[in-house]
Amino acid sequence: MEHRYEDGPRPAPERDADDAGIAPERDADDAGTRPLALLMHAAFFLLLGASLARFLLRHPGEARTPWIIGLSIALAALYVIGPVLGSRPTARSLVWLGGLVVVWMVVVVLAPSFAWCAVPLFYTGLRILPPRAAYALVALLTLFVVAAQLRLAHGFDPNLVLAPPAVAAVATAVFVHMRRQAVRQGRLIDDLLRTRRELAATERREGTLAERQRLSMEIHDTLAQGLSSQQMLLQAADRTWDTDPATARRHIRTAEGIAERNLAEARRFVHDLAPADLAQGGGLDAALHALAARETAQAQGRLTVRCHIEGAPHTVLPDRTQSALLRIAQGALANVTEHAHATEAALTLTHLDDRTVLDIADNGHGFTPTAATGAPGGVRGHGLPAMRARLHQLGGTLTIESAPGEGTVVTATVPVAPAPPHQAPTLQDPTPQDPA
Repeated sequence: MEHRYEDGPRPAPERDADDAGIAPERDADDAGTRPLALLMHAAFFLLLGASLARFLLRHPGEARTPWIIGLSIALAALYVIGPVLGSRPTARSLVWLGGLVVVWMVVVVLAPSFAWCAVPLFYTGLRILPPRAAYALVALLTLFVVAAQLRLAHGFDPNLVLAPPAVAAVATAVFVHMRRQAVRQGRLIDDLLRTRRELAATERREGTLAERQRLSMEIHDTLAQGLSSQQMLLQAADRTWDTDPATARRHIRTAEGIAERNLAEARRFVHDLAPADLAQGGGLDAALHALAARETAQAQGRLTVRCHIEGAPHTVLPDRTQSALLRIAQGALANVTEHAHATEAALTLTHLDDRTVLDIADNGHGFTPTAATGAPGGVRGHGLPAMRARLHQLGGTLTIESAPGEGTVVTATVPVAPAPPHQAPTLQDPTPQDPA
């Protein structure tokens, strides 16, 4: 059966941040670069402490020493506030970053040895600012580092001019690469989660459609067939009401019995959707005998239904298999009563080593099986497709042998799994139930 699903419009695929020319998402940035952030925080305080120690060792007792100590403490305090503000470019974070950079520049002017604290500041600027603004800040900090190193060298040194830009370029490239990888990984995770949600929704839709199909078969094989029989009996009673009141009353009593049976089936649907005959105990064999006796009684001499059981099951049939075979027998006998005009019918259940076979035979008018494919656009003709659908779910097959004037034999075959060695058979269905 072909199922068609009506899904809503699918979202367009997101563009990569590198291709779009915009800053990547901050949430993915924070999640993917958190280890680098911890490393840079530790490096900042290590470089700040080393720079302060170098200054105190080389310039003890100078007038600028209190300023250097105070500014170092202020720089450390400002830096600690940063993680609290987050990495989004809000007004607070921008003001904080500006104050941090200004304090660092003042410290570098007073003591050039603090210049290497710029490396963690590179990371801070790249993490908060949009790409172009971040690159401009990195260039500004690099110029201060070069100037500070030249002051310490007291002369021109090509290494001091080229080394800081090289370090800044490497640090920037590493951070940008890690951030882009984090964004791609975040988007991949989002895609996987969205795929899981879509798969779950598809499975729910498939389960809903399967349950609708199952309920339609249950209703067709029980309530619909019972109502059809009641209609036929009540119509017969109406035709004989004036000429043969006794026969009319007998038809009505039979219709009443069918109605009572349908009521029991309806209540069973509400309870657990199991056939009422199986719920009474005794298994499929007893349920088929009860079905044959009931159909014979309801026919009032027009049809005799016999039941034969051949062999014994090597394993207890699952509840789902027993229910399906009983429903197929009910549907087939309903077709015999309504369409075949037969006088005799036989239910034969055969238990073989690897399969169970149910035959429903009658001596009615017969038909051409290739023409019994249902009635498109009508309300009838659901019985045989429903039987095939039931057996398909169990891995079984349905065979119909008939010809006009020669009766009909409907054969349902269901494979039976062998019982595990040294393990008692169980009454539970080992296959999962249909999704609700």
